[in-house]
Amino acid sequence: MKNIPALFCFGILFGISARAAKVDTIAIYSNAMHKDLKCVVILPDDYSAGKNFPVVYLLNGYSGGYKDWVRPNVKTTADEYGIIAVCVDGGYESWYFDSPADTSSKYETYISKEIPAYIDAHYRTIKDREHRAIAGLSMGGHGAMYLAIKHKDFFGACASMSGGVDFTPFPDNWAIAKVLGDYEHHKTLWEQNTVNYLVGFLKDKDLAISFECGTEDFFINVNRALHEKLLSLKISHDYAERPGAHNWTFWDNAILHQMLFFHNYFSQK
Repeated sequence: MKNIPALFCFGILFGISARAAKVDTIAIYSNAMHKDLKCVVILPDDYSAGKNFPVVYLLNGYSGGYKDWVRPNVKTTADEYGIIAVCVDGGYESWYFDSPADTSSKYETYISKEIPAYIDAHYRTIKDREHRAIAGLSMGGHGAMYLAIKHKDFFGACASMSGGVDFTPFPDNWAIAKVLGDYEHHKTLWEQNTVNYLVGFLKDKDLAISFECGTEDFFINVNRALHEKLLSLKISHDYAERPGAHNWTFWDNAILHQMLFFHNYFSQK
């Protein structure tokens, strides 16, 4: 890895009862993509106590960025549960692949290897898969489950909120063709990179899995299909539907459920 990236500490403190989480903005160099990208690291109040902490990596959706998950409910739950939350930059339209169509887009490598290597080296983390989780919304919901399945030796738990867990019904949307090539000529590649396909390679208990979707969301049918497939494969998972659409009203509530899910998982380990 390149020389240690500069750490830009916001030193932002905010009140949560008598406690406060701390927020750092850092730049992490990607050898795979030959550029720096920013992350936000949210540290719980008792980070100063000197112990080590589990980590949750949070992925942005399509057209989003690294600041998207710097939300009050993330800060509150990171503080309450003693979790380091890392809000990464997954690009506007990466879909978290190492793209065969664009060799400069290597977000699978960046998110699953380069960022965690930096975080483990520079923060007091618990460095095993049982204390490492990944979650995201929309494109990032796909990314969280996709990366966790492909790197289940590294991540122990994953969560998706309104995730694009099967994007094959949407061949003309969200620049996926830029990443994988057009659907008409690359159908097999598209299908084999969906979460719905990849769960077929899982065994029960390989991962702690949780996902949810709003009943008015355009991704509701693909999430229901994933739930049914996991049931047919007898793979344990948490699945929920709630009233809601594809927006922050839903995600701000959803992250509360998913951070509790991760807290319970970490506590059992």
